[in-house]
Amino acid sequence: MKYIRLIAWSAVFVLSAVLIWSVLSKQETKFTKFGSDFNLVRTDGTSVSGNDFRGRPHLVFFGFTNCPEICPTTLFEATGWLETLGPLADNLDVYFITVDPERDTPEFLKSYLTSFDKRIIGLSGSVEEIDKATKSYHVYYKKVKLDDDDYTMDHTASVFLMKADGSFMGTIAYQENEDTIIKKLKRLLKK
Repeated sequence: MKYIRLIAWSAVFVLSAVLIWSVLSKQETKFTKFGSDFNLVRTDGTSVSGNDFRGRPHLVFFGFTNCPEICPTTLFEATGWLETLGPLADNLDVYFITVDPERDTPEFLKSYLTSFDKRIIGLSGSVEEIDKATKSYHVYYKKVKLDDDDYTMDHTASVFLMKADGSFMGTIAYQENEDTIIKKLKRLLKK
């Protein structure tokens, strides 16, 4: 009797496992889509869409030129990463997308970015298109009024690592260890 019960329970277990596997294997895995459905303007005046980023591994950083610390520090560090990578960096695109299009016109971005590596591509656009871009990367940003009539911007400070097919690979945190960053970038460039 014990033997029959053991066989019966084993059969129930196997059939349950097969049923669960068949249901789960038919479910479609949904990946979060990054970086599409927006149109921005490069510092040279040419248009670029989120889909144009595909084809090469790339970094995407959202910031603004009036940023007192995080943005210039990140762009300065990105310049160092590109130098450290040497010729490998020629296979990597780096995008700096403003979250302050009112002040950061393509012309102003062009002037601002002369302080950093020339391979960093500045992008601006209308408030609506910047909003689409930030949403497509799941980036937070908000205009913050200051005491006087001025304002600043609060925003996500991470750099997004994106594979050539446009899929998300990871992030670089603000002031993350440089050795860790270079390892991440080399891994991105091997994909």
